[in-house]
Amino acid sequence: MKTHLRLSYNSPVILTYVAICAVFLIINEITGGWFNAMFLVCYGHPNWLDPLTYLRLFTYAFGHSGVSHLTGNMIMMLLVGPIVEEKYGSWNLVIMIGVTALAGGLLNAIFFDTGVIGASGIVFMLIILSAFTNMRKGEIPLTLILVTAIYLGQEIYDGLFTNDNISHFGHIEGGVSGLGFGIWYHKKVFEMKS
Repeated sequence: MKTHLRLSYNSPVILTYVAICAVFLIINEITGGWFNAMFLVCYGHPNWLDPLTYLRLFTYAFGHSGVSHLTGNMIMMLLVGPIVEEKYGSWNLVIMIGVTALAGGLLNAIFFDTGVIGASGIVFMLIILSAFTNMRKGEIPLTLILVTAIYLGQEIYDGLFTNDNISHFGHIEGGVSGLGFGIWYHKKVFEMKS
């Protein structure tokens, strides 16, 4: 008996996110950078009377500066995102992405002079959340501690000692968001099981 294989849209939130990012990059390339500048870059100390400021607090997480920026983020997102989406659920992941994007956008707008663009904060939220996936009551996975320590330590070091036009603060915010969501989710789940 022949088995027919079919494609599965196995991770709707992650796959849709990746598709939107790719479409936005194509539009930006066609418009010569205008699309990013107008709709996707979350500027530091913005004009709060401009309605686009509030849109950019979220949309910056869908924009990328070029193909290498996009592919770097999307490869990591496609590797860890489906695991996280399966564990926490699609709607929960949408909320976590939205909250993480908003927190990163607000922090950048309030405290920094530079613009920020890209899904790196979301990617690092997913990386930290993925380390929680096999957590059991009364245990803290060593992988969670190591991933968090290595990741946050590297970002803090790079943020203090390198000038590379990368938003290390945005990465840290994404990692801290993932840590917070993971702790909150597992605490809630373990309380329900008790």
